Amino acid sequence: MNTLVDVPPTDRPPLTERAMVASFLEQVPDYVYFKDRWSRFIAVSKSMIRYFGGATREQILGRTDFDFFSPSHARPAYEDEQRIIRTGESILEKLERERWPDGRVTWVVSSKMPLRNECRQIIGTFGISKDVTHAKELEAALEKTRKEVVDASRMAGMAEVATGVLHNVGNVLNSLNVSASVITTGLRQSKADSLVRLAALLREQPDLAAYLTHDPRGRRVPAFLVSLARHAVDERHRLLQEITGLQQNIDHIKEIVSMQQAYATMVGVVEPLDPAMLLEDALRMNADALARHEVKVVRDFRFVPAVLGERAKVLQILVNLIRNAKYACDEGSAPEKVVTLRVESGPADRVRFIVSDNGVGIPAENLTRIFGHGFTTRAHGHGFGLHSSANAAREMKGSLAVTSAGRGEGATFTLQLPAAPPSVPVE
Repeated sequence: MNTLVDVPPTDRPPLTERAMVASFLEQVPDYVYFKDRWSRFIAVSKSMIRYFGGATREQILGRTDFDFFSPSHARPAYEDEQRIIRTGESILEKLERERWPDGRVTWVVSSKMPLRNECRQIIGTFGISKDVTHAKELEAALEKTRKEVVDASRMAGMAEVATGVLHNVGNVLNSLNVSASVITTGLRQSKADSLVRLAALLREQPDLAAYLTHDPRGRRVPAFLVSLARHAVDERHRLLQEITGLQQNIDHIKEIVSMQQAYATMVGVVEPLDPAMLLEDALRMNADALARHEVKVVRDFRFVPAVLGERAKVLQILVNLIRNAKYACDEGSAPEKVVTLRVESGPADRVRFIVSDNGVGIPAENLTRIFGHGFTTRAHGHGFGLHSSANAAREMKGSLAVTSAGRGEGATFTLQLPAAPPSVPVE
């Protein structure tokens, strides 16, 4: 086999401990640092130099955290290191908040261990830190988004829309939680402990050169370091992919929140509205639920005039109708779940929004009761959605009606609203 381990010692150039450490500090992606008893830097990785930004290795060595960070971070870090020197006990995977003199804040997960000489005396500390600033920023953005969802829902005053929004946001949050768990697991399974054990093993060798060239275990050290470096790169790539997915999901939540806020600011205002745009917005509110339940959406948007109505109320009705259609498809027996959305002109300067499904259908005896307060056929329904939607339609001088051929035949809901005069521009 053509591997470094199998090459005879006489045919391989000597590999010193200094060369191994230098190679490791040059390539390791995480921040690695060695300090003396007074917490002064005595060796740092190239990644650490980049992290400090602008400083050279010579400008870092001999200095302490107090020279680079604010006291709010430097002081606890110094106390941790002095405690390690006194007790010999390592600190593993500690989340640290780093505040810089310019006010910038970064986050790292750090492991710090005692640094010993050949006589096993503690002469300082060494540590490995992984930058998790982006993950913490995403966590903060997620918390902010959650608050925005609650605030936006309260502003809108539309219980049905808020329920739909929060349900869809909750589905996205589930994906965020999965990604966060993957990132956390990746950090916890970091191979940093292997480096610690390797460093301890090398320090224990009285004749390091002989160990690395003659001892079977020592001859595997270079290959182990190569494997470890490859693992670190792969792990970094995988975690970056998860973080990219996190960011995309947060952007999706922000889009939903922004949309609801836009509607909430126009409560009580009657204005000309684009029917197709209203239906697209209502679809976005239900997009995750429709996709998760594998419901096919068919659009049939014909050219129609704008409608006169309140944005928030129209959205409330359409979101409720689309969600109910999704539930009906789930309870039906059709091999393919289909919801059809149509916009068409109606009689007497009216515009029709039509939401049809091929779901469970509505018995004839329920067609006259379905808009009644508290009436519902769903096990966990409350019967307020269609009742409030019918009321909202009447308040905008419109109407909401339903037709169905019976059980298993699907249902069609039709919202009619007044058309805006041709001279009035659409907002």
